[in-house]
Amino acid sequence: MIKQTLTVIFVQLFLLQLQVHAQSVESQSFQLVGKNQRCPILISKNDAKVVQIAAELFVGDIHTITGQNPDIKYKAPKKANQIVLAGTLGKNPWIDQLVIDGKADVTSIKGKWESWSVQLIENPLKGVEKALVIIGSDRRGTAYGILELSRMMGVSPWEWWADVHPDKKTQITLDIENKTYGSPSVKYRGLFLNDEDWGLQPWAAKVYEPETGDIGPKTYAKIFELLLRLRANTIWPAMHSSTKPFYSYPKNKQVADDYAIVIGTSHPEPMLINVNTEWDQETMGEYRYDTNSETIKKMFIKRVNETGRYENIYTTGMRGKHDSPMIVGDHDINFQVKLLEQVITDQREILKQADNNKSLESIPQVFIPYKEVLNYYQHGMELPEDITLMWTDDNYGYIRRLSDPGEQKRSGGAGVYYHTSYWGRPHDYLWLNSTNPVLLWEEMSKAYQFNARNIWILNCGDIKPHEYNIELFMDMGWNMKDFGKSVDVRKHMKNWYERLFGKNNASQLTELFYEYYRLAFIRRPEFMAWSQVEPVTKVRPSEMSQIHYGDEVGKRIMTYNNLIKKVDSISPKVPSNRNSAFYELVTYPVKSAAYMNLKWLHANKNWFTAQQGRASALYHGKHAVMAYNEIAQLTEYFNNSLENGKWRHIMNRSPRNLPVFKEPVIATPSIKEEPVIGIALKGYEMELNHRVNNSHANVLPVFNAYTQPQYYLDIFLKGKGEKYWEVTPKTDWIKLSKSYGKLDTDHPEERIYVDLDWNKVPQGTGIKEPPLGHDHQLIPPGYKVDGAIDISTKDTAITLGVLAYNPKFEDLLKFEGFVEDQGYVSIDAENFTDHKQTKETSWKIIEGLGYTGSVVKTMPEKANSIEETSEIITNSPVLEYDFYTFNHGAAETFVQIVPTHAVYPGKKVRLAVGIDDAMPVILDYQTHGRSEEWKQNVLKNAAVKSVTDIIEKPGKHKLKIWMVDPGVMVDRILIDLGGWKESYAFPEQTMIKHEK
Repeated sequence: MIKQTLTVIFVQLFLLQLQVHAQSVESQSFQLVGKNQRCPILISKNDAKVVQIAAELFVGDIHTITGQNPDIKYKAPKKANQIVLAGTLGKNPWIDQLVIDGKADVTSIKGKWESWSVQLIENPLKGVEKALVIIGSDRRGTAYGILELSRMMGVSPWEWWADVHPDKKTQITLDIENKTYGSPSVKYRGLFLNDEDWGLQPWAAKVYEPETGDIGPKTYAKIFELLLRLRANTIWPAMHSSTKPFYSYPKNKQVADDYAIVIGTSHPEPMLINVNTEWDQETMGEYRYDTNSETIKKMFIKRVNETGRYENIYTTGMRGKHDSPMIVGDHDINFQVKLLEQVITDQREILKQADNNKSLESIPQVFIPYKEVLNYYQHGMELPEDITLMWTDDNYGYIRRLSDPGEQKRSGGAGVYYHTSYWGRPHDYLWLNSTNPVLLWEEMSKAYQFNARNIWILNCGDIKPHEYNIELFMDMGWNMKDFGKSVDVRKHMKNWYERLFGKNNASQLTELFYEYYRLAFIRRPEFMAWSQVEPVTKVRPSEMSQIHYGDEVGKRIMTYNNLIKKVDSISPKVPSNRNSAFYELVTYPVKSAAYMNLKWLHANKNWFTAQQGRASALYHGKHAVMAYNEIAQLTEYFNNSLENGKWRHIMNRSPRNLPVFKEPVIATPSIKEEPVIGIALKGYEMELNHRVNNSHANVLPVFNAYTQPQYYLDIFLKGKGEKYWEVTPKTDWIKLSKSYGKLDTDHPEERIYVDLDWNKVPQGTGIKEPPLGHDHQLIPPGYKVDGAIDISTKDTAITLGVLAYNPKFEDLLKFEGFVEDQGYVSIDAENFTDHKQTKETSWKIIEGLGYTGSVVKTMPEKANSIEETSEIITNSPVLEYDFYTFNHGAAETFVQIVPTHAVYPGKKVRLAVGIDDAMPVILDYQTHGRSEEWKQNVLKNAAVKSVTDIIEKPGKHKLKIWMVDPGVMVDRILIDLGGWKESYAFPEQTMIKHEK
């Protein structure tokens, strides 16, 4: 009986515990502002300054939304229905008492880094009925907790920096869940303000902080507010010579401490010193440690003494001024390594002497192996274990290397310095945010897996227009668990646009920007002049073809014009209070990128068509200049009209005045007085015959029944005046986009698209003599169907041959895969026929990256490489692609990957390729240093290698791609049987089509 009673009691207690737990996670409503409610926030004067700042921001946000001004109280009210109580453990007497009384549970945050809990507590203080309690584990935890309430009210972190004005309301009620936040995935998370000469600095100096005439304490306060709202904690201050050094303004460091922001410095700024502007060679001598170390050490000592009582991260080591190597004379690398080791030894001794109460291990220090310093480090340089190894990308988004298994055990851990803005060779990209967010996720996710979790810094240029990537970067650094797959980036972006511009616009904007970033991945806007050089006397030809594969230049023009139309269609649907934000975050970046592309693409068409005497050369020249002017007008509006001139000087449309930003030189065609018709197939001009019997000397590319392509011809005006034209198919299975029209000065060219009605195309006759087209295209033997198109004007005529390849092969009736077309097989990597994985490794599709919007990656990143041929065949995951050829012989297989780097020395960037039963051939994509191959790879975001096989006979075949090293991302594949013509990207994939 006693046992039964005890059992009942234990069950009742267990159920009661479950009930209490359920109540702790159940959300409850809490009204901040109502008809008769204006909830005060209670903080302690003993708490950190940042807690007061966060409370003021929170109250200011409530005022912006409702017009109400809740009180910030430093004494407990004698009577209140509801209050917000916020404070840091050990710094707020009311919160400490709640803990002592058992009313507040802090076990989940005590001793944690930047954590906080949110709890609704009944009768927390005498006379107070209910409190929304924010308890921080430290000063930043408390500030983040307060500003989390602002997020819940609908206030964006970009409320000020992107003019995301919150919706107006008469009351604010929050759904509160008792919850713990933090600790963050990455300890230090921040921004590097870099290359500020053309945006941030002139804006601050002339508009926001003219009293200082520079980026000073007032500007930094606004930047630090943004960091707090983003749950970031670190800044690398602006350091170009256009800006005075951060520590030359005494208030800067105090403002940073008030906002609880940690100060660090970039790779050429040792020990918090901006060498560019603080080192005076005339009075201090040459900046080189081997001959002038005592003077340099005095500067180190002075700065450490000045900053010791604040939160800092000291950059150890040394480089030269202005992002240059350390000056060491003619000494070899061994001397340079030893000298760098001595620099760090001396720096640590200075830190130790400055505060004997602190151990060196407790003082945050980083070593940044950037450019030549990476070579020193990998040459055997010894580095104290407690210093954080801060790895870098190659300036174009691809991390150079990460920690090897031994380095991952270092007590100092590791971090990453990453660029979404860069000044340098092979080409700057300082203007727009063109780094693909999925690439940013992929590289930082990889870094996180390799334990780079101590510090993440993003080089974001002038902050604007990098808003989305900044928030993505900080959100990943805060909680990497939310970003396990590439699709999580899409979810994050959609949520971002939903918060900014409403649920109805979020999906459209997400799709728009995925296309924006896909196009920028193929070629950044700043790279569209193909490294045009001064003096600009003619337009440098684009690598994008105007002849082959549907006109790469023309297709890109159409795609960007469609983006402009999409922006214009969404803009009217945006709430009026978000119009400025929409312009800053959508209209300006998308349209500017589009017009930069249109400027150079039309300029290329202008020069190309001018050589043929086409009147349309004038049309393209006009649109190139119009695009240039559109960018000027967009920028003018951004700087001078938005928010009553708030952003004057922030946006520069030609940073460093590079040739790519200039108005293109336009070619003038030789125009005849009399109007004459011209015709071009795939860009080549044809000779016109005056109503003579033509033997199809000119033909379109062969129409393949298994790919069902669409081709085009251009009818254009050469001369002045007007000309009527007519195009007539000679068979009923030829379809035309347009059959007649008029050309004149306003409309000098017409592109006619040609399709076939495959339900009407006769079966092939089996003729074995394949004709040669005007460009000697490779045509499969046999099964040819002959058709034609008549093109005529009043006084001229020509017949254009139309060839259809329309066999009926039993092998292809149910075939799923890819087929040869025009002498090649083109494949988008994500469309594999099959893939085989092992227990340890597999291929995974990464959505949102690559030329076609998806790539395939070998996972996991930490898997072992497989190098032996027999092991590759039996133990490596493999992608398989079924394809069919109509020809046989030598076939060169090109495999395009995303140009990442090996994760650490000893690893490589390899995969293996084979067709049918051929043995795997390993392709190695690893580049070294800043080689020409690396430069071309990062400009195109593509690395291509090839291997040649022999295809013994026409028919079914299987391409296999095996993993050799994990982490390789395959983008596109081309099997060339002799028909591939020059083009920037591989032709569109030749996947079989069965519908007719």
